[in-house]
Amino acid sequence: MVALDPTLVERLREVGLEPERLGDPADAWRRLRDQFGPRITLVDRYMLEAMQLGVVPDDLPGEVRDRLAAEVLPIQFPGIEFAPGSIRSVSDPIEVLPYDPTWPTRFGTYRRRLADELGSVAVRIEHVGSTAVPGLAAKPIVDIQVSVKDPEDESYLAGVERAAAELRMREPGHRYFRPAGSRPRDVQVHVCEDGSSWERNHLLFRDYLRAHDPVRDSYASLKLGLAVRYRDDRLAYNDAKSAFILDVLDDARAWAERTGWELPPAHAPSAR
Repeated sequence: MVALDPTLVERLREVGLEPERLGDPADAWRRLRDQFGPRITLVDRYMLEAMQLGVVPDDLPGEVRDRLAAEVLPIQFPGIEFAPGSIRSVSDPIEVLPYDPTWPTRFGTYRRRLADELGSVAVRIEHVGSTAVPGLAAKPIVDIQVSVKDPEDESYLAGVERAAAELRMREPGHRYFRPAGSRPRDVQVHVCEDGSSWERNHLLFRDYLRAHDPVRDSYASLKLGLAVRYRDDRLAYNDAKSAFILDVLDDARAWAERTGWELPPAHAPSAR
C-alpha cells in the first residue's frame, strides 16, 4: 500500500475507515468532507485515488486529475458555474516569485479603472492575496476584491470586464474574473458581498500577514514548495494551502478581537 499522509490516516479512522480496507475512494472522500469540511480538499482526493491505484499521488496522470477535479469541485463549491468562452488558450504554470514592490502600483492602476467603471456600485475595492503583503513571495498576479451590496445583481459585470478581466466563474455570493484567451494573467478580480464572511476573511488574512512577519515567511516557504510540486496543477496548488490558511484565520480572528480590527472604510466612488 502506498503510504498516506499521517493526518489523512488519522482522519480516515475517525470516520470509521481503515486505509487498508478503504473501499470506494470517492465515498471515503465524501465521508471525510462531511466530517472535516473545507480541510478536506482535492489533494486528499488525489491521495485516496493514488492509494487505490498503488501509485504515489504525484504520479497520477493528468486525465485522472481532471476527472477527480470534476468530481470534487461541485462539492467544494456548491452552485459553481463556469462562463462560456472563458478558457485560457495558453498554459499558466505556477511560478512563485520574490516580492515585487511594483505590485501595489499595478493594483492602483486597476483600482482606478474599476472605480471609474463601477462608481457607487463598488463599496470597497481592495488589494488582497499575496501580492498585497509586503515582503511575501507570490505568483505575479494581482488579486483585487470588489465588494458590492448584492453579487447576484450583475450590473457590475460589464464594468469589471472593461476595466480588468473576463468573467470566469459564478458561485453563490462570489464572481471570479480573470484574463481569457492569450492575455497575460496579471490580474484576478473577485466580486463578493459587502459584509460577508468572504470579504472579511480575505481582508483579515491579508492584514494579519502584514502584521506578523514570521507567519508571512512560513506562508512563503509553503508556497515555494507547493509551486515546485504542483507547477502544472493550479487547483491542487491552491487547495494544498487550505489547512495553513484555515489555521491562520483562527489565529487572526482572535487577533482581530484583541486589537479591534475592522473592515476598511468604504471607498469614495468616482462620478459616472
